[in-house]
Amino acid sequence: MQGICGSVLVKRGNFMPGPDKPVPTGKTIEREVLVFPLLNMSQVDAGDNGFINSVRDAKPVKTVKSDKNGKFCVRLPVGHYSVLVREPKGLYANLYDSHNNIFPVNVEKNRQSDVKIEISHQAVF
Repeated sequence: MQGICGSVLVKRGNFMPGPDKPVPTGKTIEREVLVFPLLNMSQVDAGDNGFINSVRDAKPVKTVKSDKNGKFCVRLPVGHYSVLVREPKGLYANLYDSHNNIFPVNVEKNRQSDVKIEISHQAVF
């Protein structure tokens, strides 16, 4: 399959490392996953804690929903994309590259790009 597959996890609470303390992994969750053409921070109105209040001049190319195990797959043409999730407070992403591109994912010919989306706005690290 050519496109993006992945999982959506939510992390809430204390994720601080400590001696003799297992590091929690988060919980898989159902969420709407939106795939946009590659977005830069200059194209969005950013809110607090990774939230995006609005996206200017771009619409999602695909929207899918992760299943109860947090898994999703979407077929896409070769290209550069941004992956966001819809939270009750708005669109969310917490990964950026050195050029301020939002959750960048490259799709190559006949390849599947795997991603892990971590919703961590209610977690402490």
